[in-house]
Amino acid sequence: MALAGACFAVRAQSIVTLPEASQRAVVGQRIGLTGIDIVYHRPLAGGRKIWGGIVPYGQVWRAGANENTTIEFSTPVTVEGQPLAKGIYGLHMMPGTDSWTVIFSKNSSSWGSFTYNQAEDALRVTVKPQPAEMHEALTYDFDQVKPDSAVVKMQWEKLAVPFTVAANETEVTLASLREELRGGKQYAWESGAEAAQYCLVHKVALEEGLGWANKSIAIEERFENLILKADLLKALNKDTESASVRDKAMKAATVTQIYFYGRSLQAEKKDAEAMEIFKLTFKRFPDHWLGHMAAARLASAAGDYATALKEVKIVQGEDLPEVQKANLVNLARRLENKEDINR
Repeated sequence: MALAGACFAVRAQSIVTLPEASQRAVVGQRIGLTGIDIVYHRPLAGGRKIWGGIVPYGQVWRAGANENTTIEFSTPVTVEGQPLAKGIYGLHMMPGTDSWTVIFSKNSSSWGSFTYNQAEDALRVTVKPQPAEMHEALTYDFDQVKPDSAVVKMQWEKLAVPFTVAANETEVTLASLREELRGGKQYAWESGAEAAQYCLVHKVALEEGLGWANKSIAIEERFENLILKADLLKALNKDTESASVRDKAMKAATVTQIYFYGRSLQAEKKDAEAMEIFKLTFKRFPDHWLGHMAAARLASAAGDYATALKEVKIVQGEDLPEVQKANLVNLARRLENKEDINR
């Protein structure tokens, strides 16, 4: 007969689901279109000697607790400048007093590092540990996040171990665009235009961007995709074709489209081109409030603040949204102080 108070042998891993002393955590970061996800368990320091103690130097360690710490990359990346294919990896580390080895294993489903096999390594990199503020629970975090890279940091006790992950943002984005535009998104004019705009802004794959602009125009010809095509042709040094397409776009454009195209050129620091657009805006729409705004910007750029202020005051008499009225008050104040409103 079993005893009511019978005790069971303690197992390293429970058969049933029970609370864990080292709790599971997930942390992620996106750089460009590349996702990085780390799944790990968080042991507590608990006053113990960690480095050179419960985590010995010179031995492969699971970089966490319980089963494998895993790190997943959704696209190919580089780690400390070394290439690594997309996928899920078991993340292990080998501590040293002066340098650490960070190991990415093709085996990501083991328990700890007890069955670690170096033959399964996908990549090893060497990094320098850093002193850090006290972390009672082991923590993974992302630091120095940039459009195409981030520093992954393992922090525990008073030590941090960083390694840099980078992705070829342009290559990844272009590959993603090509794949997306094979599906249903290819039938919306906006999709091709957005892909073409990416190529133009980043000055990459311009011929491919031109092809996407043409597909957008074929679906629905609009000012937005025509002017985009003109800009791509200019970037490809096809000035005659660019001028022809630009002229077509301007003839079809509304006052709002023309004026705010000029403003977008200013944002890109293309001031001379922007002024040409404002001249066209005022010539075609002299009585519209945006025509007066274009005239104000032209006069301000020429240093004729009195004329610019006169044009702004004309616009102040229009029935405009409150946000625009507030903006006009600010522009008038700047012109009264003889400040160029284009700056």
